[in-house]
Amino acid sequence: MTMMKLWYARREGWAPQAEDARLEADVDYARIIHSASFRRLQGKTQILNLGDSDFYRTRLTHSLEVAQIAGGIARQFAMLPPEHPVLPYLPDLSMIQAAGATHDLGHPPFGHGGEVALNYCMRDHGGFEGNGQTLRIVSRLEKFSNSAGANLTRRTMLSLLKYPAPYSAVVNGDIVSRLDPAPKTLRIIERATSKPPKCYLDSEQEVVDWVLAPLSDADRSTFTSVSSIAGKHGKTRHKSFDCSIMDVADDIAFGVHDLEDALALGLINESDFRRYVPEHRSGSFLDHLKERYPSEFANDVYGGFVSALFGEGGRRKRFIGRMVHHLITNCRIVEVNELDEPLIRYRAVMADGPAELLDALKEAVREIVILSPSVQQLEFKGQTMIVSVFEAFSSEPRSFLPRDTFLRWEQSDTPERVICDHIAGMTDVYLLRTYERLFAPRMGSVFDRV
Repeated sequence: MTMMKLWYARREGWAPQAEDARLEADVDYARIIHSASFRRLQGKTQILNLGDSDFYRTRLTHSLEVAQIAGGIARQFAMLPPEHPVLPYLPDLSMIQAAGATHDLGHPPFGHGGEVALNYCMRDHGGFEGNGQTLRIVSRLEKFSNSAGANLTRRTMLSLLKYPAPYSAVVNGDIVSRLDPAPKTLRIIERATSKPPKCYLDSEQEVVDWVLAPLSDADRSTFTSVSSIAGKHGKTRHKSFDCSIMDVADDIAFGVHDLEDALALGLINESDFRRYVPEHRSGSFLDHLKERYPSEFANDVYGGFVSALFGEGGRRKRFIGRMVHHLITNCRIVEVNELDEPLIRYRAVMADGPAELLDALKEAVREIVILSPSVQQLEFKGQTMIVSVFEAFSSEPRSFLPRDTFLRWEQSDTPERVICDHIAGMTDVYLLRTYERLFAPRMGSVFDRV
């Protein structure tokens, strides 16, 4: 079997029917789009709480946008000179869109707050991390095969391995998930120490070994290496070519489209935007605007840019599109010289000027919106509900778990992971209704739908 055929192999034997015209990547994309985990993203928080508005992104719309942007980056790379050595290794459109659509499947209800809560709950049982849960979903929990989950190709699986090191290799043993010691009458988790390291779960080591099997020993050792950081969890150093495209697309969607949501809902004012995204950090985009649309601006291109974002909705949308275009068309490919296999040697990056703008946009969203009291209070509430539901399920699994989940719990060598899987797969509303059934003082009914 040639090296490229190895990358398109599946863990469980499968062959398309003779009349099926789809390529391997098309099958992967179809399986993700039709999966239960993908559908559930419509009910999971991206940044703003579900129900606040019918305008902003959910995890589902965010994932669709990441898939589209990733496809745009791949098409941009396809325009490189024909002698460029990366061209034979570019992912086709279905492959890279599958990576974009899949990248957030493992995120639990209530966004990153839910991730922190589940990592606290699993502190003695291998931890929890959203990207690691994505790998677990596609390799074990989805139902497209007998025992290989969605049974995706090795290359698609590699694109989802955003942090190629296990929890046990990156976790800092001195950072202990615990209850916050400050409150005197409440049991509250300490969020700083409960934030998980970026990794895959140790339970998926067998799957990762299969994904990385085509690599040489030297490539595997380098690709999975970890940098130690004093006082923090370890950090992985590498990701695959496809994963790097998806990662850049994710950053663009977060920095630009989540900013659009915040602007449309009035969560960012003009003075805050100017503070976090000043003229000197926007230079590459301002030069692009001045060159491409000279008649739209007088002498103050930056002022025109800001006024467009805070003005009429149609004009704001056009500038959002221009920013996305600017960022996509300024993606570049670099080589990691210490790696030989092309699918991990090449990496997508953004040129320095546009990267500075994107960093500023992401910082604005993070500091003004995500860290605002209104968002943090809802995140805190979600964390508290998740911990409460997890502990209730763990106290009496037979009484509280759905029957099919309880059967898996009974048969599992790691029953806590079964409870974690069940809660991580819940939508925000499902988790809220489960919490209410368990803890709300109203009587409730066996006919209440969750």
